[in-house]
Amino acid sequence: MDLDRTLPPHPNDHLPAAPAELTVTSEDFTDGGELPESAGFGQGNTSPQLSWEGAPEGTKSYLLVCHDPDAPVMGGFHHWAVLGIPGDTTSLEAGAGDQGRSANLGAITLANDYGTRDYGGAAPPEGDGPHRYVFTVWALDVEDAGLDTSTSVAKAQFATLGNVLARGSITGTYEL
Repeated sequence: MDLDRTLPPHPNDHLPAAPAELTVTSEDFTDGGELPESAGFGQGNTSPQLSWEGAPEGTKSYLLVCHDPDAPVMGGFHHWAVLGIPGDTTSLEAGAGDQGRSANLGAITLANDYGTRDYGGAAPPEGDGPHRYVFTVWALDVEDAGLDTSTSVAKAQFATLGNVLARGSITGTYEL
């Protein structure tokens, strides 16, 4: 057995090193705790307050995604995605996901899996137990990566892979 032979490059060798960590917090829930009732679909559809810190020098914008990995569909369910949050922003107030409010920041609200461009409230099937809602913030070294409102959440995440300087998440739960 020849142990000195060179392995071919791995398909992910082009990806950057692991990003630095952002600390993401909320005034409305603790990491692993319950989201407020108003964050539910039909209960207000109010996005919770979010704050983050620890962005490295060179941060020009942020990408924010709220994802339910426990949704009973393949790949989970995206409830909210905002691209191009200005790099000097370190928090979003409760309700920032209302239609049009993200745009007031100069950011682009992408279509969620409800097909709307806003925060779509938590909506686990009744009796399905608590679902996790992961709010992830990526610090990027570009302003909007040349993407627009027609971009899917998956494409935005893929297109910005090489631009991630830091990343952090906070997870809330919700149950009907």
